[in-house]
Amino acid sequence: MIKVRIGDIKIGEDEINSVNEVLYSGRLSEGKKTREFELLWSRYIGTKYCIAVNSGTSALLAGLYALLYDDRFKKVKKGSKVITSPLTYIATSNAIVLSGMEPVYVDIDPYTFILDVNQIEDLLKKDPDNYSIILPVHLMGYPNDMDVLNYLAKKYDLVVFEDAAQAHGSLYKGKKAGSLSLLADYSFYIAHNIQVGEMGAIVTSDEKIRAMVKKIKANGRVCACPVCVRAEGKCPYRDELFDPRFTHEYVGFNFKISEFQAAIAIPQIKKADQIIKARQNNVKYLNKQLGRFADLFQLPAYSEDVSYLAYPIIIRKGRFKRHNLMQKLEQKGIETRPLFGCIPTQQPAYSYLKSMYEGRLSIAEHIGEKGFYIGCHQYLNNDDLDFIGEIFSQVVKHDWQ
Repeated sequence: MIKVRIGDIKIGEDEINSVNEVLYSGRLSEGKKTREFELLWSRYIGTKYCIAVNSGTSALLAGLYALLYDDRFKKVKKGSKVITSPLTYIATSNAIVLSGMEPVYVDIDPYTFILDVNQIEDLLKKDPDNYSIILPVHLMGYPNDMDVLNYLAKKYDLVVFEDAAQAHGSLYKGKKAGSLSLLADYSFYIAHNIQVGEMGAIVTSDEKIRAMVKKIKANGRVCACPVCVRAEGKCPYRDELFDPRFTHEYVGFNFKISEFQAAIAIPQIKKADQIIKARQNNVKYLNKQLGRFADLFQLPAYSEDVSYLAYPIIIRKGRFKRHNLMQKLEQKGIETRPLFGCIPTQQPAYSYLKSMYEGRLSIAEHIGEKGFYIGCHQYLNNDDLDFIGEIFSQVVKHDWQ
């Protein structure tokens, strides 16, 4: 029986009251709760706007399509190249491909999983015209070197789009991840630091991007007002001969959310800093608990600027096979997940890229083969963390003698 899960959620009185407000309101589709969530999240991150969508994957797609449709970005077009991480959840690469663009991968830092900026510049020097976007992933909460990425983007006329799905509240030089580029996406999946089940968001301080995402998420319709005022007789299209809700100027998607998702998120945003601090304390505690195995495992680099999604571990010694180790940990009560895998060489969906990248992404391939993660969420207490230390001792002693 699993005792320590990757993520957990405890629905408290605040969440129940918030959901009940939706039930009593009679409005289940996007309304006041959605607008409140968008306002709170944009304020928390430090951007002017937030647009809620139904998943982190949808946020990626909506953001990429907004860039494609925006005539300010001439280099962003079907077939253009997007520089991104080879080691992350597959949604990032899928969104690039589904948007008609080409993912291009560079290797990563072995400790923080951030993009190797030197490799990015090498690519851009050789072929500056065909690249359009840099899409860094703040994996496990570790923020990329945004100063360098923004410098390269300006130098080579690219757009920076942060994938901050796993970095709720992480800081880079005092500013929140997600506020450091033209736009960013978030996921509020159940295991993330703000947990809804299924929801995502785009944040930006650019009005044109906000309006474009708003249209794309509703099947490309003309409507783009942050809050609909049609019922008040204030619709900007009230004198037109068409209904903007049923007139579509772009090919888009249905990425709208329900009020329930926003209702569950709102109370958590109000205690986001407490959630992050609890996760940081758990990472620090686990590093002490598992530090005696530092010759066998690479433990996560600790920083008070990182909002940890989970507790990543990378096997150092060849004797441990990841699958066997993860299986034994789960049998003894610790839930595990592989650290995603190197997308172009280890994910079957991208096997067509394997020959192109094999041997070129040595760090991502190593972590994709040897990395996994366990939970460090805010609901774990010291007894749970001591339990993790004891189970690791049992497993290591059994396999290493």
